[in-house]
Formats: sequence, C-alpha cells, structure tokens
Amino acid sequence: MLRFEWLAGLLLLAQPGAAPFQVTDDAQTGQRTAIIQREPYTIGLLDVPLVDPVKLERLAGEMEKAVYRKPINATIGDNGAIVKESPGARLNRQGFIDQFYANFYAREPLVMTIPFQAVYPKVDSELLASIRVRPIGYYVTYFNSRNQHRFTNLKLAAQAINNYVVLPGETFSFNRVVGMRTRGRGYMSAKVIVRGEFSEGIGGGICQISSTLYNAVDRAGLRIVERYSHSRSVPYVPHGRDATVNWGGPDFSFRNDYNEAVLIRAHAGNGQVVVQLFSSEHIAVKPRHVPGAAKAVPDEVEIADPGKPMTTQ
Repeated sequence: MLRFEWLAGLLLLAQPGAAPFQVTDDAQTGQRTAIIQREPYTIGLLDVPLVDPVKLERLAGEMEKAVYRKPINATIGDNGAIVKESPGARLNRQGFIDQFYANFYAREPLVMTIPFQAVYPKVDSELLASIRVRPIGYYVTYFNSRNQHRFTNLKLAAQAINNYVVLPGETFSFNRVVGMRTRGRGYMSAKVIVRGEFSEGIGGGICQISSTLYNAVDRAGLRIVERYSHSRSVPYVPHGRDATVNWGGPDFSFRNDYNEAVLIRAHAGNGQVVVQLFSSEHIAVKPRHVPGAAKAVPDEVEIADPGKPMTTQ
C-alpha cells in the first residue's frame, strides 16, 4: 500500500451534501493523488449506481482550484543574473473526468492519480536574455528617502513593475500589475492631497512611480493608452509630465506596438526612482523627446485628486 505525505488537507466542496475529497503527494513518485468518496457523485434512484454528471462537473471545478500551480516567469536577480523560469500545472479536466468514470466501480473510496497539463510561463530565460540587450527608454525622479512611509510605498510599487515584460500588442495597466494598495500588502499611510486638502492615505507616493514610468515609456515611443494628470502640479516631474493612479479610479496604461517585447526595470532607493526600458537589438525604436526631472529633492506631497484625462497618443 502506498505511503503518502499529506501536503494538502481536507478540502470541503461548496455544494450542499457533497463529501470532502483529499489531495495528497506521493513522496516517492512525486505524483499528486486524489482520494474521493464515491457516494456523493452517485444517482441513487436506481438499483445500479450511476455517476451524477452535474455533481461530477462541480467536483472537477473544485479540483481545478485545489491543484492549480501558477507558473513563475524568468526574472533578473539583484546580481544581474537571470533567474530561470518555473512551469506551473493545471488539472487536465477531461482526463480527470475520464479517470473518474473508469474507476467508479473499482473501489470505495476512489484513489486516482491526478492528470495535469503544463502551464508555461509568459517569460522564459531565452526571451529575457534577448530583450535585456538594448536600452530604449529611461527616466529618473527624486525623493526624500528620510520619509520612511513614503519610501516604503515607492519601493513596493517599483518592485511590482520591476522585471515585467510587455509582449508585442500587449497593453500594460499600472493598476492591474501593481494591484490594490493595502496595509496587508505592506503599504503605509503617507501624505496626500484630496480636493486641495492635506490628509493621509494608504499607498501615498506611488504616483511618483507611475509618473516616472510614464516618462520612460514616452521616451521609448510607446503608445500611451490612458493617462490622467493631477489637478495641480506635482514637484517630482515637470509640469504636465505626471500620471496619477488610484485603485478603482485613474489608471496609467500603454500598449507595446513594437514587434519586440519590452522589459521594465524599476528601482526606488538612495533618493531616486529609476525606470529603464529594454528590448531586443532588432527593435525599431521611435523615441520622443521628454524633459528631465529636477534633481532637487521635492516636498513629500502626493495629490490624489485627478484632473481631466489627457489626450491619448
């Protein structure tokens, strides 16, 4: 009899009356196994038990959620070396259903090896190596690193967009990539201005990241899809060169219309936010002129009230 290491505990199905199933890993073979009670998926109105297809489909859906493993993209580490990608896995739904039918009358409970399909990452080492070659855009802004709350927010947002690869034809959304700014994700309260009044807001300061990215993207000649200016000038970029963002509100997005992928490298530290864009040596860049930011350390003010949307390019 096989011996298992239990890596996933009891998972209860959401449907009323459904029995639990268990997912285990075999330490010797590395295979994942499902142990399923047969009775909850049986039509009990006949003398000969039959599979209830509706309940089986629900089971397959719950199994998909339980066993899914997200792929991990290749990235560039702090030492500049490429960290290799890792494939993920998802349930082979039809294979699982076929196995369930094939084993339905074999035993109680059912013990099945879970069939998987590989989920390959968007960015592998080969692609990353080919698009880190040519710098196509950059921008630098400055901040007071003694403001620890704001500095923390800047670092988190910069880390979120760092190493992101925008494929040809893909649209990058700042809000989607960075995600919700909450205390649970490490964001802190920092100074903001809402409708002209000073207040404290979670994630205050990250508009400096979106604004720095916007200027680097504009320099690289990428197509700006969505950008909103603050209702008043901000100190870290020239007038009219900002890009305000807010979860559930204004976003900054751009589309890669080039025929090569574009790599974003972003870092916040030592009083500077640096965003660099790279691509393949074969990319035909159409750069635009963008004025640089003043090197003077600005006041730590972030404005959350968006003004009118800027014209897209």
